[in-house]
Amino acid sequence: MHTGNHYTLSEFVYWTRREIYKLLAISATPTILYAIFGCEWLAIPWVPIALIGTAAAFLVGFKNTQTYNRLWEARQIYGAIVNSSRAWGIMARDFVADKEAQRILIYRHIAWLTALRYQLREPRAWENMTKNYNREYKKYIVVPEELTTLEEELKKYLSLEDEEYILTKKNRAAQLIAMQSAHLKTLQQQGQLGSLNYIEMENMLVNLYEQQGKCERIKNFPYPRQFASINLFFIKIFVFVVPFGLLNEFHKMGEYFIWLNVPFSLVVTWIFTTMEKVGEATENPFEGNANDVPISALSRTIEIDLRDMLDEKDLPQPITPTNLILM
Repeated sequence: MHTGNHYTLSEFVYWTRREIYKLLAISATPTILYAIFGCEWLAIPWVPIALIGTAAAFLVGFKNTQTYNRLWEARQIYGAIVNSSRAWGIMARDFVADKEAQRILIYRHIAWLTALRYQLREPRAWENMTKNYNREYKKYIVVPEELTTLEEELKKYLSLEDEEYILTKKNRAAQLIAMQSAHLKTLQQQGQLGSLNYIEMENMLVNLYEQQGKCERIKNFPYPRQFASINLFFIKIFVFVVPFGLLNEFHKMGEYFIWLNVPFSLVVTWIFTTMEKVGEATENPFEGNANDVPISALSRTIEIDLRDMLDEKDLPQPITPTNLILM
């Protein structure tokens, strides 16, 4: 998540510079052929290009709206996880009589948050962080899940036995909630947890499963590829034909005005290609890019709150932005 006022123009230009080079060549080639070599037959009417541009603009707007909805839904889900986690903390503290059991339930919940964020950071084939322009920008981003392993992190919150068991599982986050349920059942049978309180805490585990499932739905189901593909095709067609459509328009203004076709075509096509890239960068809110939901920072906030409920003094520090990017 970008925490500044806005991205700077220089950041956008650097991010899209490869496209700018291509767009410059696409804009300059027909202009040179028209102005120097007299290939006036290259000029095509503006009306069909305007129709293509209208369709491309509609598709770009649709994609960006839908990808923003994916991002906002992911943020709402993690907001619900924050609230449910705090509720879990007060339930574990106030419903369970045994102090050590309170600590185990709260620490295991932090382990669940840890396992979940590591699972959400795992790459998928359709994600975009492997593309050149994103790999370059990633040097400004610090992703906590790439600095340490899940095994190292789980050691802080689980017993050795529980950690070894969880690491044998495929969906570790889901199995940690299952361990919580089994622990609650044992506490209820031992008389350390009342029946009504047991039901309330089990319902909270169900709620956490629901939030995890929503995260997994966004992570494992991409923005539909058919819409992403047709959007990209329309943009490429529009980018290619714009310089040919503007040739006559600038030629009408005078002989030397034809060279204005290069910068104006470049600007028009850059706007469309950049909007396409912005939508692409918003598609996957957990992949580890600058526009992600800051799940690492949110998880750290929850950990601080929960450990504070246990009256611990040596609390971890909140995660702060690096280069205005909060992960």
